[in-house]
Parts: sequence; structure tokens; C-alpha cells
Amino acid sequence: MSHHEKRRFIRHLLVNPLEFQITEKEDFEKSETVDVSEGGLMFMSKTDVAAETLILIKMPVYDKVFNIKAKVVHSAKDESAGLYKIGVSFETYADAFKVKLIEQIYLIEEYRVLRSLQDGKDVSLKEASQEWIKRYSERFEKMYW
Repeated sequence: MSHHEKRRFIRHLLVNPLEFQITEKEDFEKSETVDVSEGGLMFMSKTDVAAETLILIKMPVYDKVFNIKAKVVHSAKDESAGLYKIGVSFETYADAFKVKLIEQIYLIEEYRVLRSLQDGKDVSLKEASQEWIKRYSERFEKMYW
């Protein structure tokens, strides 16, 4: 059975910076997400990380850093990139929710930029957030409550 067939959640393309640390080691490795879902995320790494390894992920959003605990589900070498694709599952519902909020923040920022281009003037983050909430909060609520 392929990894794709095992997935319970739809993955969404999202490129977001992150750092991760294998719990037994001190150093954090910088990377970025490839995609995210309700249950986990995928990122690229110079390091092969064994399945079942617990890791700590730090994801920055503006001036905050979210700490997320995850377990490696799979690691596969991407020969074209010379890196490993690391797939992880979130350890708790709270960790999954943090990543979903981060995803929403980045989508709001993309929406703000698009609206600014469409309007020919800078749309504030507050204005874009209010519009985003009006449009999508009901769908977000149905997904998580």
C-alpha cells in the first residue's frame, strides 16, 4: 500500500519556514513545510529521520514561534533534491490546531496581498482578516468543532 492510500486527511500545499529538532539532539535544522493536513505535515530535511522518532517543530508566525510535537511516520529520499521527505503526524489535537491556525494566518496574508493588488492600494492585515473571517469562519468551525 502506498503512502498516499494510507492518508486519512487531504493535504494542502503550504510553504512555511520551520525548524525541527530530534528530541535526543541539541541542534535545530532549518527547513520548510511542503504540505500540511489535519493530521500532520511534510517537510524536507538533509537528515534521514527514522519512523516513530519524536521531534519538536518550531514554526514562526510574525513575532511568535509555535512549538509542535510530532512523530515521524515516514522518511524517503528525494533523489532529485538530494533531501529526505519527512512525513510526521501531530502528537495532540492541540498541536494539529496550532498548525491549522498557522495555515489560516498565511492564507489571510496571501489574501491581503491579492486584495491589495486588486484594489491598487494596501489592504491592512486587520481588514483582510475581517473579510477572511466573514467568508471562511463557518467552514473552519465545521472542520474542527
